[in-house]
Amino acid sequence: MTRVACCVELTQSSVAPFNHCSRMNLYLTIDTELASGLYRTLGKAALKEIINRSIVGKTNSKDVGVAHQMDVLDRHGLKAVFFVDPMPALIFGVGVVRDIVQPILDRGHDVQLHLHSEWLKFLETPMLGDRKFNELKQYGLEDQIALVRFARETLMEAGAPPPTAFRAGNYSANDDTLQALSLNRILYDTSFCTGIANSNCDISLPEFTFAPARHCGVIEVPIGAIGGPDGTRRHAQLTALSYWELKDAIAYMKQQGVRYFSMVSHSFELMSRDRRKANFVVARRFEKLCAHLGKLDSVKTSTYRDDPPQVDEPQKPPSSYVLPHRYARTLARTGEQAVSNLLFGSR
Repeated sequence: MTRVACCVELTQSSVAPFNHCSRMNLYLTIDTELASGLYRTLGKAALKEIINRSIVGKTNSKDVGVAHQMDVLDRHGLKAVFFVDPMPALIFGVGVVRDIVQPILDRGHDVQLHLHSEWLKFLETPMLGDRKFNELKQYGLEDQIALVRFARETLMEAGAPPPTAFRAGNYSANDDTLQALSLNRILYDTSFCTGIANSNCDISLPEFTFAPARHCGVIEVPIGAIGGPDGTRRHAQLTALSYWELKDAIAYMKQQGVRYFSMVSHSFELMSRDRRKANFVVARRFEKLCAHLGKLDSVKTSTYRDDPPQVDEPQKPPSSYVLPHRYARTLARTGEQAVSNLLFGSR
């Protein structure tokens, strides 16, 4: 197999430069997946419960999964990118993936490709011989090409348009992953997450890459982050940052003229740690953030289907992309997180 040339290109521009009067493109990305841990514990016969606790977000009080998230998004005129993992089709068949994909498409949101390779461990008939790893990056290039091809074709069989964007499960991507994506006609990856210390991501981009960058045959779209104490960073995930931190980060980067910002959530993120109760702290945070975004003329919630990122930003210092740390914000968030962890379990 011929490898795609793997290089970094941070400043190429074939599009008109961004100006401060333009909208910032915010990608609300939601990793949408069945929990392999629940399958390991409960078994194949418990499919309905696994779906309820992974996708539906079923609780005694209210459902807070994908349908609820789309209700909130639609109420405020927002769009989201749902990165759907088709690998459970190995166990349950493609119908279970179709039941996830179709309602998302029916509501006008974007479906792109997610991949958790740990599902291979549950196969009675091996897919790749004795190679059954938890992390995608543990596979060689040839295996990753085959896995991405299978996932892409399965997602399309489930009714999704050909995916153009990808995120590895647990952010576990490396340069081979990007080459595998390129060879499978997937143009964008968004697995690079510098805000997580000791991240599973092994993509060989410079640490302070925050804008979309050409690398190994695709465009890498980093996940956003804010500044933490002592030069650390914290990634832009709904359970990782408070509403105020997310709100201030968006305002700061807009002021700096940053064009793209990606944040992460999950299909089950508004649930308690054991996925039996609604986490009203995080659910309220999501509602407030969506309400705020719905009022901003200067920020557009974008999709890879209709408004994909471009490598067209002028070079900016890393500080332009990272909200400076403030102890007051951190203190407020840690207090809120303490309440959430006490009531709903730590994440």
